[in-house]
Amino acid sequence: MAPGADHLRLIAGTAGVLLAILTLGAFLPVLTHGFLRYDDPLYVTRNPHVQAGLTWEGIGWALTANVASNWHPLTLLSHMADCELFGMDPLGHHLTSLLLHTANVLLLFEVLRRMTGSTWRSAAVAALFALHPTHVESVAWIAERKDVLSGLFWILTMGAWARYARQPSRRRYAVVALTLTLGLLSKPMAVTLPFVLLLLDVWPLARKESLFYRVKEKLPLFGLAAASSVVTLVAQSGPIASAGEFPVHLRLANAVLSYVSYLGKTLLPRGLAVFYPMPAEFPFWKVMGAVLLLAALTALAVLAYRRKPFVTVGWLWYLGTLVPVIGLVQVGGQAMADRYTYLPSIGLFLIVCWMLPGLIGQGKSAVLGVAVVLALAVGTRLQLRHWTDNEALFRHAVAVTERNFLAHLHLAQILAERGERGPALEHFRTSLAIRPGMWQTHASLGNYLRRWGRPAEALPHLQMAVRLRPRAASLRRNLALALEDLGRTGEARLHQQIAE
Repeated sequence: MAPGADHLRLIAGTAGVLLAILTLGAFLPVLTHGFLRYDDPLYVTRNPHVQAGLTWEGIGWALTANVASNWHPLTLLSHMADCELFGMDPLGHHLTSLLLHTANVLLLFEVLRRMTGSTWRSAAVAALFALHPTHVESVAWIAERKDVLSGLFWILTMGAWARYARQPSRRRYAVVALTLTLGLLSKPMAVTLPFVLLLLDVWPLARKESLFYRVKEKLPLFGLAAASSVVTLVAQSGPIASAGEFPVHLRLANAVLSYVSYLGKTLLPRGLAVFYPMPAEFPFWKVMGAVLLLAALTALAVLAYRRKPFVTVGWLWYLGTLVPVIGLVQVGGQAMADRYTYLPSIGLFLIVCWMLPGLIGQGKSAVLGVAVVLALAVGTRLQLRHWTDNEALFRHAVAVTERNFLAHLHLAQILAERGERGPALEHFRTSLAIRPGMWQTHASLGNYLRRWGRPAEALPHLQMAVRLRPRAASLRRNLALALEDLGRTGEARLHQQIAE
């Protein structure tokens, strides 16, 4: 063994232990959190297939199920494994997500260290990835298990590709294809991973083959990504927003502004929320400002290619990996989501951690790095407080966002379940004032008004819910109950028959 190798291994091992301690220490409070009412029921708390644990029948279901408009069987299997091991104790489910995130941090450090040969810069990227407050959503939300699970296979694929690039062989290529497939089975956002491998060929792997050859050798990987994209589009064909609801110009404007917003929240993580509503319009000056900023940053990144290829690679990583979730194909009513930055932010961290020592020197960058890491750890702890329970989560969303119809709806339901009728009605009405055509709000408000002995007030809301969702049998049944309460038995019977 070459002289100094033991010392380098000791440094790497020490850095790994520190990263693990920092990650676990920052996120430890999540183990006291419970399940949430938002999407957790789809994946765990109201999913009998998942709650049954690992069974042959359940495995067969997971391979074909469409949950939350996605096909991600490996994620479902991970939730089933949690139920098998921990039952419905949320501590075990949160522990799995935290351990997966910690594993991702350590893997990212090791893969970058081996590819670049730089221990401390790789550790700095891993530390930023570990502790950034925008990643709280991916770790603290059980329904977002798909983020940390797909992240695991994403980073493993990077490591497998680096190994293949050093000494190509069919066996090593098969490992790359396998880990990519597992990533796609965890979350379809991994469709951009073959593109990232092309970037890694440029830096830090510095491969000498032609671009044509590098693209050609990845065609099977692009084929896997294309197949996953087709399956995802089929799975999301129902909830994809229509052009009438979110016109093309609105989606394009939101995409441009989201790139800038994600960049801003990465640099200064404040005002983070579980849901960011899509505005009805965007100011023209703001959109044009975002376009000019992105164009300028992209031009600078391209110009830096020869002298600082990590800038080009990091920036294109950020831009490219966000494409599937930037809103060009709009699914749901959100403008953006913190969880979407889980892997794209690595590109930005690469730029900062490789550029900063050259700008201000090793010593100053080390001091600044420690200060930033500690600040991010504090920020993550503070952000975790908003994920302790449902009410804290949605009250915070209302506080830091404007016209958040979804947060008001959830708060209304939480307060109604607790018997606080006045405040609940206030949030119901605020939600409807913002989004009058939201059938969920009409249905929920109508059901509570009927339970509170106010069927006449409930009726128009239940009728609107049926008008908006005429094929939903449960809405028909609820409307029939309100009609019976009002003595309109003939109409009630008609809706019952339609529901059946």
